[in-house]
Amino acid sequence: MRGWFVTGTDTGVGKTALAAALLAAGRLAGRPWAAMKPVQTGVRRAGDGRLAGDLRLIAAAGGWVPSAAERSLAAPYVFAEPCSPHRAAALEGAAISFRRIRHAARMMAGRYEALIVEGAGGLLVPVRGRRTMMDLACALGLPLLIASRPGLGTLNHTLLTVAAARRAGLEVGGVALVRTKAGGPTALELDNATTLRRLGVPVLGWLPYMPGWPRRPRSAVELMLADPAARWLHRLAAAAGRWS
Repeated sequence: MRGWFVTGTDTGVGKTALAAALLAAGRLAGRPWAAMKPVQTGVRRAGDGRLAGDLRLIAAAGGWVPSAAERSLAAPYVFAEPCSPHRAAALEGAAISFRRIRHAARMMAGRYEALIVEGAGGLLVPVRGRRTMMDLACALGLPLLIASRPGLGTLNHTLLTVAAARRAGLEVGGVALVRTKAGGPTALELDNATTLRRLGVPVLGWLPYMPGWPRRPRSAVELMLADPAARWLHRLAAAAGRWS
């Protein structure tokens, strides 16, 4: 299986925007890529079988239109309550099966060159019992792409996430510093990037601010990809064939 498992240092740090940008970069380069969100919480499954929640935004940004069969594979679990996966599942009397998710991922990987998988919350969010989102990433065997805030607090959160991933034997493919406000990086943000690199964190670059996100996902991502600061995303797209 080739692709990335997109996680974050926390909830709301820009995982969905990062996954959307990566999918769009690949598909704009002509690569047959697809996306998957194994567990979604805080959304309701669309009654007509359409994609919902974060996965809908990722697909729209990348111009990916999955078939009816692929829609159920790409989003195996969708829960209405906005909380951690283990609680959202319990409230609906469900239990999340890693075997089911792995099967769905293999089916998707058999149809596409690479799969962009977005996790829920951070790596240590509980999924079922004592198993966490990190256990799911290990089960899928994809390298991590970590979305992180660029500002105050990111050093601790990013270093903890990277350390936990490496202890679990996960490949940390890189960290993206996601900008959520207009304007260039501040002196603190630039120093954070430098410090993380000095401490052994593979900071790939910045995900520039997207003014139209998430109202207009396709146009917002395409405009962002034209920013010189997003060149690293195009390099990832070009290197897809070398992913493990």
